[in-house]
Amino acid sequence: MLFAVFIIREKKPPEGGGTEICMKRLCKALAALALLVAVVTNIIGCSSEIEARNLSRGIATNTVKPLEELDGGNAAVTDFALRLLEAVEREEGGNTLLSPLSVMTALAMTANGAGGETLSEMESVLGMTVPELNLYFYSLMRALPEGNKYALSLANSMWVNSDARFTPSERFLGLNADYYGASVYESDFGTQTKRDINNWVKQSTNGMIPKILDRVPENAIMYLVNALAFEAEWSEIYERRQVRDGTFTCEDGKKQRTKMMYSNEYGYFEDGGASGFIKHYSGRKYAFVALLPKEGVSLAEYIASLDGESLGSLLQSPEPLAVKASIPKFEVEFGEDISGALAAMGMDDAFDIQRADFSGLGSSEEGNIFINRVMHKTYIEVAEQGTRAGAATSVEMGDGSAGPPDEIKEVHLDRPFMYMIIDCENRVPLFVGTMRDV
Repeated sequence: MLFAVFIIREKKPPEGGGTEICMKRLCKALAALALLVAVVTNIIGCSSEIEARNLSRGIATNTVKPLEELDGGNAAVTDFALRLLEAVEREEGGNTLLSPLSVMTALAMTANGAGGETLSEMESVLGMTVPELNLYFYSLMRALPEGNKYALSLANSMWVNSDARFTPSERFLGLNADYYGASVYESDFGTQTKRDINNWVKQSTNGMIPKILDRVPENAIMYLVNALAFEAEWSEIYERRQVRDGTFTCEDGKKQRTKMMYSNEYGYFEDGGASGFIKHYSGRKYAFVALLPKEGVSLAEYIASLDGESLGSLLQSPEPLAVKASIPKFEVEFGEDISGALAAMGMDDAFDIQRADFSGLGSSEEGNIFINRVMHKTYIEVAEQGTRAGAATSVEMGDGSAGPPDEIKEVHLDRPFMYMIIDCENRVPLFVGTMRDV
């Protein structure tokens, strides 16, 4: 709590109008006091401190040896990214933005508590066994490059309902602490828990995702949350002369005025249905990749034509050609419950109150444990300086009964396109999205 004391001393007024001058000073002092009180009240009212009890110190952790190569996991992430994008596109349409890395991490933590057919379905959808997922994400999180002008950070947490009806498995908590560095918090689930989780997500995404939860239902017993933040400056920042008015044409033919950023890039993609380019961020550890469907091919048709292997192969080998490129300045926020999309991908049992098997996660006196919702929120801003992108995924558990080329290509993103932010070392998509409307 802050206190401010104003001491007003009596002072002999100067000759001629002294009383008026003193009154003005008094008014200014009182105005300053009112302003300070308002600021302090606002700070206290908007406190972002987490009130839940942090149990992390009580969780025993073990040493894990990281993998030396990540190729198998990288292929699984790329395949999952594409299948998730297809499933969400079928349900949502419009502009989409997903972080497959965030979704996979949250689900992989959850899978440590799955058994039977539920486990088999989750491993099938995620493309790896649980031990493989654990080792892959442990190794990937320790291999992510970071520099002064680029950074990717991942954070994980588990939130446990302190209600006596639920007993979490110590082994489950320990595995996620070992492999995912997940913090453990305990509270009596309610409004404050919602605030705590939202504050944790906001802090972990540098404010890009201000909240992930809209409510905490009565049957919620645990949340497994991943937060991801990416900020990077372009390798070559756009100058003012490179930003000009342009037109973006939507799929229905509607024309939109927008700011286009023009540049010369090096690295060209082309397959049977699209052409594209790669644009690096500072340090060349991360890059923006865009794929523009050919005239007459819709964005949905192009995405449907891809599979994980073909997309992975495309990302591995951009042609050494110069590209005259343009990107619209854009900012996208996306937030959905992606439970339906995941169930459509083959994870039915995890969401079924009768069939779900999360016996390895813990036990509840109220009945079976299952996944209530998988909330996913993302944000991206692509502008002259670089890119800011954030993502958060919450799994809510419930109980219940080279040199100058010979050829120059041109790719102008002035109509619907697919884009990604990729890790250049592993060639995996950190974010994948579609732009239909700027």
